[in-house]
Amino acid sequence: MAEAADIQGMKHSPARRWLGRTAAVAAGVPLLAGLLGGLAAPQASAAGSSASPLSAATTGAATGSPASAAAEPSGPNTVSVALDTLAPSAPTKGDTLTISGTVTNKSKKTVTDAQVDLRVGPQLTGRTAIDDAVERSNDTTYDPLPVGGKYKVEFAKLASGISYDFALSVPVSKLGLGADGVYQLGVTLTGRTAAEPYDHTLGVRRTFLPWQPDSVDKKTRFTYLWPLISTSHVSAETGSDDQQTPVFENDDLAQELAPGGRLEQLVSLGSQLPVTWVVDPDLLATVEAMTDPYRVKQGKSTVAGKNQLVARTWLNSLEKAVQDNPNIVALPFGDPDLASLAHGGESVSGTLGHLQSSSEVAGKTVETILHVPPATDFAWPADGAVDPSIVDVATSAGADKVISRSDSIQDNLPYTASAARPIGGGTTAVVSDTRLSTAFDGDVTKAGSSTLAVQKFLAQSLAVNLQDPSKQRDIVVAPQRTPSASQAQSMARALQGLDGQRWTQSSDLVAAAAAEPDTNANTKVPGPTRYPDKLRKQELPASAFEDLKGMGERLGKFKAILTLPDRVATPFANAVNRAVSTSWRGNAKGAEQYRDSVNRYLTSLASEVQLIQKSELTLSGRSATIPVTVQNQLLQGVDNLVLRLQSTNATRLKLDDGSAVTEQPIKIDGGHTQVVKFTGAANANGPVELKAQLYTTDNRPYGSPMTFQVRVSELTPTVMLVIAGGVLMLVLAGVKMYSQRKRAVAAKAAEDKAAADAGADAGADAGGDAGGDSADDGDSPGGGPDNGTDDGASPAPDTAASDPSADPAAPPAEASATRKTPDDLDGAGPGQPSDPAPDTRPESGDPSGKGEKVDR
Repeated sequence: MAEAADIQGMKHSPARRWLGRTAAVAAGVPLLAGLLGGLAAPQASAAGSSASPLSAATTGAATGSPASAAAEPSGPNTVSVALDTLAPSAPTKGDTLTISGTVTNKSKKTVTDAQVDLRVGPQLTGRTAIDDAVERSNDTTYDPLPVGGKYKVEFAKLASGISYDFALSVPVSKLGLGADGVYQLGVTLTGRTAAEPYDHTLGVRRTFLPWQPDSVDKKTRFTYLWPLISTSHVSAETGSDDQQTPVFENDDLAQELAPGGRLEQLVSLGSQLPVTWVVDPDLLATVEAMTDPYRVKQGKSTVAGKNQLVARTWLNSLEKAVQDNPNIVALPFGDPDLASLAHGGESVSGTLGHLQSSSEVAGKTVETILHVPPATDFAWPADGAVDPSIVDVATSAGADKVISRSDSIQDNLPYTASAARPIGGGTTAVVSDTRLSTAFDGDVTKAGSSTLAVQKFLAQSLAVNLQDPSKQRDIVVAPQRTPSASQAQSMARALQGLDGQRWTQSSDLVAAAAAEPDTNANTKVPGPTRYPDKLRKQELPASAFEDLKGMGERLGKFKAILTLPDRVATPFANAVNRAVSTSWRGNAKGAEQYRDSVNRYLTSLASEVQLIQKSELTLSGRSATIPVTVQNQLLQGVDNLVLRLQSTNATRLKLDDGSAVTEQPIKIDGGHTQVVKFTGAANANGPVELKAQLYTTDNRPYGSPMTFQVRVSELTPTVMLVIAGGVLMLVLAGVKMYSQRKRAVAAKAAEDKAAADAGADAGADAGGDAGGDSADDGDSPGGGPDNGTDDGASPAPDTAASDPSADPAAPPAEASATRKTPDDLDGAGPGQPSDPAPDTRPESGDPSGKGEKVDR
C-alpha cells in the first residue's frame, strides 16, 4: 500500500519532484539525505588497502560547496565521494555486492586516518520516500553503523585536491537486508583534520539498493520506448539529375551514425533490449539518402558527401535489430510539434493539412526501408504534455492514441495506475510514468552520476510493484526524445538490471495501449491553463505558420505550371514537415533559418520562369505587332500558363480584338524562350503603358508583372490623302516622261530609216550611170566612171584625189565627207578618218547634235 504523499497534488507534486531530481543531477549534489536510523552491522577489524592517487581533477560530483568556495569545506562537505560502479545493481541471494569509486579531499588541508565504509539504511516505503531521501542529502545525523570488519578501505592521509580510488566487495548476506523492498545504501568517508582532530564523517554518497531476490506472482508489465529521432538535416534543394540528388544543410548526422555516436549507440544497445522502437520516418529517409551520392551545402555552393559507408552500416544494423524485435511505432514524418500546431497554427488556414500528409507517408517510409510494418496510430506531444487542442490536432491526423505523461494527466490514487486511459471520442491516452521517464534527463556523462541514476530508476520500478502486489499493471516509460550516447548507455544499464524479471516483465506499446484501463484512473484531459509555461515558450510562433502558408501557396502555383510537378512536390512537402519538427524546440533561430532557406530556394526556382523586360517600343501606322518574350530556365517544361497583355489607354491603343486586354497560352520546354506576338491598333498618337503578366490556368498571377511603354505615331486620313496625291503626281509625271521618250526614240528611228533609204537610192543611181558609161564607152582605157554629176550628186573621187596626203592641194575633209563610195555604204569599204572614234554609239536613239558626225 502506497503512502498518501504519492497522491498527486499533495505535499510533493510530480513537477516539484522532477525539478528537484533534475537540479540535483545537473549540479552534482548528493542524491540521498541522511540515513534514518540503521541496521547495526557487526564490526570487523579487517584492514583495507590504500589506493594510489590519480590526479587533481575531481572525478565525482561534490556533496557540498565547490572547492573554489571562499569558505573552507567542513563536516560532510570536506571530501567528495563518487560511486562509479555498483554491481549487481539488483542483487539476489548469494551475490557479492561490489562498489567502486573515488574520494577527493576538497579542503586545503590534509585529511588523516581516513576510512571508507559501507552503510545500509532502513527500507524505504513508497515512491515518495525515495524522493524525500534526495532532499535530505546532507543530513548525516542518522547514519547507521558501517558494515565494518574487513569491508572497508583505509587511507593514511588524503592530500588536498587529490582523488583516490577505492573498491568494496561485500557479500549480500553481510548487508543485513530484511524484507523485499528498496534500501538506502551509503558510502561514507570518516577521518580527521587539523581543525577537527577526531573521527567524524567528512564525506558521504548515498544511493538505493532494490532488494527482490525472488520473483513475484503479479509482475508489472513494463514498456520502454526507444526513440530514434534526430534534428532536420536535409534541405528542400535537390540536384538537377534524374536521381534528384539530395542536398544536405550540413553533414552533422554522420557523427551520430558513426561508431560511438548517439544514434549508433541507440541501435547497438537497443538491439539487445526488450524495447519499443519509436521512429521518425524522416530520419530513416535521410539516412537512406546518404547511402547514395549526396551533396552538402558549403557556403553558396555544395560539395560531395563522403559518409555513404557510415549510413549503410547504421541502416543495416537497424534493419537487423528490428527484424529480431519488430515492435515499431512510426511518428508522423518529421516528428511535427503537435503543441505548436495546436497553439500557434490553429488560426492559420491549411496548417493541419501538413500534419495529415506527414502521417500518411510515415508508414510507407518505414516499411519500405526497414521491411517491417509499423504502428502509425500513435501521437507523441513534447514531454507528454496535453490539453484538449493538442489531442484534437493529434486525432485530426489519424492518431487515436496519444502518449502523455503522469505529470500532465494526474491521478489522485495511492498507487500508480495502468497507462491506458479512454479520454473520449475513441481516443486513448497512454500515460507514461513521469519519475521513470525523466530518470536520465540530467548529465550522466560521469560514471558516478550514471550509477546513481540507474539505481534510482530500479528503485522506483520496484516501488511501483510493491504498491499493490495483487494488481498487475501496465507501466510505460517515455524518455527524452533525443537521448545522448551517455544517456542511452545509462538507460540500457537500467533495463539490463531488470533482466531477471523478478518484479517486471517486458511488454510493448501496442499491448500497453490495448490493456484494460483502470476504472479509478483519471480520464480527463487538463485544460489549456494547465499546460506548462516552460513548454509553451519553446513553441513555434504563429508567424512561422504564416510563413509556411505563404510558401505553400507559392508552391501550389509553381507545381501547377510544371510538366513534372512531382520533382518539386515531394522535396518541398518534406521540407515543410521538417520546418514544424519538435526538434526545433529551444532553437527558434535555427527553425527560422531553415524556413528562410526553404523559402529562398522556392522563390529562386519559381523565378526561373519569367518575362524578359522590354525597352520602349515605337509603333508607326494604324496596326503593328507587339512582341513579349517569356523565358524558362528550368530543366523541365512549363505548361498551363497564360500571358495576359493589358493596355492602360485603350482609346489610344487597342489590342488584338479591339479590347484593352488580350491573352495567349504559354508552353515552353526547359531551357528555352518563347516570343509571344500581340497585335495593336492605334487610334491616336502618344505614349501608352502596357502591362504583361503571367497567370496560371486557375487565374492566379504568376511571378511579377512587366510594364513597358509603347509610343504610337499614327498617320491621319488627310496626311494619307496628301501623300497619295503626291504619289499619283509622281506616277503621272513618270508616265508622261516615258511617253515623250518613247516618241523621241520612234522619231529618231524613222529619221534614221529615211536617211538610210535616201542613201541607198543615191547609190543605186550612181551605180547605174557608171555601168552605162562603161558599156557605152568600152574602148576607154581606164574604164573609169565619168566625173560628171547627176541630180546634184557629187561624183566619186579616185583614190588619189580622195587622199589628202597624196594631194596637198586636196579640198578639206569636211567637203569630202559628204561623198560616200558604194563600199562605204555597205560598211565594208576602207576605213574613214572618223572610224577610230565615232561620236555616237550606233544603238543610241538620241537625235544627233548639230554638226555631229555620225557613221552609219
